[in-house]
Amino acid sequence: MFQHPHRRFNPLTGDWVLVSPQRTDRPWQGQVEKVPQPAAESYDPQCYLCPGNPRAGGQRNPSYKSTFVFDNDFAALRPNTPGAELDDNALMLAQSESGICRVVCFSERHDLTVALMTQQEVRSVVDVWLQQYLELGSIPRINHVQIFENRGTIMGASNPHPHCQIWANATLPNQIETELRSQAEYAQQHSSCLLCDYLKLELQQELRIVCRNNDFVVLVPFWAVWPFEVMLLSVRHLAALDSLTPTELDSLAQILRRLCTRYDNLFEVPFPYTMGFHQRPTDGLPHPEWHFHAHYYPPLLRSATIPKFMVGYEMLGSPQRDLTPEAAAGRLRALSEAHYRQRP
Repeated sequence: MFQHPHRRFNPLTGDWVLVSPQRTDRPWQGQVEKVPQPAAESYDPQCYLCPGNPRAGGQRNPSYKSTFVFDNDFAALRPNTPGAELDDNALMLAQSESGICRVVCFSERHDLTVALMTQQEVRSVVDVWLQQYLELGSIPRINHVQIFENRGTIMGASNPHPHCQIWANATLPNQIETELRSQAEYAQQHSSCLLCDYLKLELQQELRIVCRNNDFVVLVPFWAVWPFEVMLLSVRHLAALDSLTPTELDSLAQILRRLCTRYDNLFEVPFPYTMGFHQRPTDGLPHPEWHFHAHYYPPLLRSATIPKFMVGYEMLGSPQRDLTPEAAAGRLRALSEAHYRQRP
């Protein structure tokens, strides 16, 4: 049936995606993007994230080495937001939202990416993510900590310097609330973990596995929407970064490098994506139903110049994809883990 139009169900969100494999043969006369170029220099005097440079908000960065964390100068959430609420006939509802936004620079090097960093350098970033999750999550009013990276201008990244953001909310974001509900309902109905059971099926079939190590699996989910979308899952059932052993933290750093190298090798360009970790809410509850995972959503469809956007039927009806998850996984799986810029 997978050679013909069909729908696939996402048990994490309760949504359906329309898969139309026959559309991969259609000619393309739509938008063509400029091929992104990697940063050429290890230091850019105009970059507001490089060591020692002034930031857009007026602060000056220290001459940091390795990682650097600071409160976002133009934060989407503020810790001192006054409480307020609007309810107009239950049709116009609004609530104030407080929180904290931070930026994490992965390296002092302007020209690096996760794929080009060393194992230890990526492990240092993982350690910072863990520290920030614990620190922000311990604040009483913070109930969720979202670690995410936008890479590439097409995904809204305002600066090519290797960095990510962390937004810590007082309330649960929509996607987290949906996934929490789905995992809790599945656990109640089946007395098991949704993503543990799903991972077991994927490992049996081996159709959509991209790469793995002893502690993590990267796969194209059965219900993927974005071209070359992947999900990263912990093999062991755990809920957040703070449950990982030192060995598992090393394994996470390794699998992140391997995945990002495959992405870059796909079209031999710095591959754009939005990624984020979905972890246990920090509301003080144990959440035994939650399984630690990360989502990667890359927009490039057929080449480095052809992107995919959510338009038309996808905005008005439901998500749709042409490239099947099995085909996408096969292409990613076949790629080398030697970065194209570092080959002899």
